[in-house]
Amino acid sequence: MKMSRFRPLILSVVIIAMGLLSYGILTQPSPKSKDAEGFSAARVAADIEVISKDHHSVAHPQERAEVREYLVRRLEELGADDVRIFRYDSLVGPQNKHVVYTFDAVNVLAEFPPLKASEDPTYLLMVAHYDSRYSQPMPKDTVWSYGAADDGYGVSVILETVNQVLKCRQDWKQGVKVLFTDAEEVGMMGMKAIWENDREVFDNVGFMINIEARGPWGPALLFETCPGNEKVMDLYAETADYPFTYSLTTVVYSFMPNFTDFTIVKDEIPGMNFSTIADINHYHTDLDNFSNISPKSIQHYGAQIVPVAQEYLTNEAYSDRNYFKAEDDTTNFTIPVLGLFNFSKGQYKVLNVIIFILFLLVFGFEGVRGRLKASKVFKSSMIILGTAVGVLVLGELVAYLCALISGAKFKLFGVMHGVSFDNVAMIVSVVLMAAACVAVYMRGRAKAIRNVSGSMRASAVTNAVAKHAGNILYGALALMFILSAVLLFTLGENLMFLIPLTFATGAMILYRATSLKLWIPCAIALILLHAFSFLYALAMALTIGAFGAVAMLAFCDLMVLIPLADLYLLDTTRKK
Repeated sequence: MKMSRFRPLILSVVIIAMGLLSYGILTQPSPKSKDAEGFSAARVAADIEVISKDHHSVAHPQERAEVREYLVRRLEELGADDVRIFRYDSLVGPQNKHVVYTFDAVNVLAEFPPLKASEDPTYLLMVAHYDSRYSQPMPKDTVWSYGAADDGYGVSVILETVNQVLKCRQDWKQGVKVLFTDAEEVGMMGMKAIWENDREVFDNVGFMINIEARGPWGPALLFETCPGNEKVMDLYAETADYPFTYSLTTVVYSFMPNFTDFTIVKDEIPGMNFSTIADINHYHTDLDNFSNISPKSIQHYGAQIVPVAQEYLTNEAYSDRNYFKAEDDTTNFTIPVLGLFNFSKGQYKVLNVIIFILFLLVFGFEGVRGRLKASKVFKSSMIILGTAVGVLVLGELVAYLCALISGAKFKLFGVMHGVSFDNVAMIVSVVLMAAACVAVYMRGRAKAIRNVSGSMRASAVTNAVAKHAGNILYGALALMFILSAVLLFTLGENLMFLIPLTFATGAMILYRATSLKLWIPCAIALILLHAFSFLYALAMALTIGAFGAVAMLAFCDLMVLIPLADLYLLDTTRKK
């Protein structure tokens, strides 16, 4: 019984530790100094400082030309065998109040062939755009970006990546092409122009890495890959340090009104698309400046991209330009500390079937042992489902009120700019929701205890609490079971429900088999690792405009975590 005294402390430590680990405080790479031998965020920052000195959008031709000239010099300093300029005149930009803008787009292409080149070597193409965002209307003003993150991160990370991979150039079997595009912010005009008019540039490219930045902070996310990404993801899984990706983001991104240079070519050229995703108020605004860059985020780009590039350049298997072209996509996700989980579609379906069967077995076992009643579990599932819908509505109401207070335009489930306190509002709302969930759960718990208050058995209270926890837990898991199955056979993506279902089911099986409660905090830890990280990425990507969806998923996780925690603490509660 002495161990039970420490369970509240253990649970508290688990929650705090998982938060620190999930948000990269202990898991992202530390920024390296200018004299570091490997990839250095400090050297990247030195380039960004020059690039982001002034606005350099399509409306700033002189400043844009200065950035371009600086990038040409840097590529020449790195030893590019050839640096070429591709100029496209009088391109038609987006219309604004029936006014048509025309401008020139000037792309920069540099080539670094392998030292022992074949007659026609295959190339890795690294792409980023060097123009900054043109005018962006905000609730109180119209602002212009300095392009420190978008896309100073991209061009500068590429320069440092080339600097690193050149160290093993004697081992290259493939070469490197660097393409810095212009006019990306006005509809990827630079990439469209070179793709349509100078397609031969891409003829010997076997693989592409595009680098973007949707805000200056947070982990660098591999948020998009090409169709048929099976071999691409194998390369990433085998080489990248500190991987951070979800195949679900590719699905979500396809529904969003955002595009990158990779969009133009991804159906023809296999590749990866990286970006930071936090936060929206620094994206395309004057806050995207050098003072707000994040060395830790920059270092995270390098930790993933440099190993991928080195492996591609030095492995002769990739000299086949069609190597990465495949028909199948993978299902993948990252759990901090545990790393990347990458499954073929067939493997993922088998995994789901195994988890579904295990859940049904433990559910049936609990019923046979008299710990559950199907009718009460069904009732719990319906209550949780109804409440989840209510949370969705309330979350969108929070978003609407935040927009109203800020004078921002409300977009239902859309990307919202201009709410400066959006992150605080979302965090506070989730904390309040968690507190409300605990309070409601404890009321039900107290009622369950009152119902057995006249019992003569000492174990009556413990059994009543255990049944209450079980009804809520299995009600939530049964709902996740159904939602996982539906999403698997419709979207092929169900990790937001499958992961808590997996860990909670596993913990209950092991707990019943061994009588060790240690399995329960382990499950709580793993669910939190996933939930903190995934919900953060989802909230940053979708913004407060889709807070209802984020809050609903957080609520579903809480309906698993709270009864699990109660089961873990149950001995302490009984003693009291």
